[in-house]
Amino acid sequence: QVHIRESGGGLVQAGGSLRLSCAASGSTFRIDPTGWYRQAPGKERELVATISSGGTTNYADSVKGRFTISRDNAANTVYLQMNSLKSEDTAVYYCKANSDYYPEDDYWGQGTQVTVSS
Repeated sequence: QVHIRESGGGLVQAGGSLRLSCAASGSTFRIDPTGWYRQAPGKERELVATISSGGTTNYADSVKGRFTISRDNAANTVYLQMNSLKSEDTAVYYCKANSDYYPEDDYWGQGTQVTVSS
């Protein structure tokens, strides 16, 4: 059984900051959080940022310079620090996790709502 726990979403004014957290665990195999995606109403889910086990990061152009992804390997947790938030950042943010045992499978959290008011 896989558990992915997201937290940190909420309502913030434009220009403000939020920090999302994602912790992952598996009952029978190791699973690691690998990135954040988001889906706005009427739009497809899109990549926000990813981070490898070694710390290599990748960002969507729309968030470069404003968002920072990081990980705590001991806690098996990935964070997304979001600064200078804009109304267009409003979306449900989903954490994705992967496992070396099943490399073709993606595991998703339930999502956390981020709303930026202008």
